Amino acid sequence: MDKVAPLYDILRRRHWIFDLDGTLTVAIHDFALIRALLGVPDGADILRHLESLPADEALAAKGRLDGIEEELAGRTQAAVGALGLVRLLHRRGVRLGVLTRNTRANALRTLARIGLIQYIADSHVLGRDEALAKPDPDGIFKLALARGVPASRLVMVGDYCFDLQTGRAAGAATVHVDPSGAFRWPELADLAVGSLSELERALVR
Repeated sequence: MDKVAPLYDILRRRHWIFDLDGTLTVAIHDFALIRALLGVPDGADILRHLESLPADEALAAKGRLDGIEEELAGRTQAAVGALGLVRLLHRRGVRLGVLTRNTRANALRTLARIGLIQYIADSHVLGRDEALAKPDPDGIFKLALARGVPASRLVMVGDYCFDLQTGRAAGAATVHVDPSGAFRWPELADLAVGSLSELERALVR
């Protein structure tokens, strides 16, 4: 199979969706600690566990999670290459979006902090209250519908298997960003890069 054509197809697409934490930002979430603080079992999906709690407990736990994530948003930093890549795509007329398991409010706060908010329309930033949480493809389908294009024409960029599973489930192209170079889910990624700078360089070749 010719590997050049798929890469060219991905890089020329006009609709890109990014995960936020750990993709556009430096990864600072200590999920083991967050689980401990919220009483979530080791290794369990935090959001799924909170949804399984009785209503009052779930509401209180979600409030604590919101507070934790708000504090993290206040000290996050842009990932290597994030600004350069987003600026390049924006200059080329690519429509950009963010799909996150965080809240939309925290996502907008984070985008403002790292200098990217002017490149991404507010309406194209979806959090866990606007779409079913990844790996459900609901968010990609909603963004595709808003843009009037099939989900298969989108690119989903993320650092974790949930991002890649979401893209796969929607039929979108998937880009795995992994600074460690481990690339643990090769079967889920159409393209794997060590940084957003590497992805930017691929675009300008």
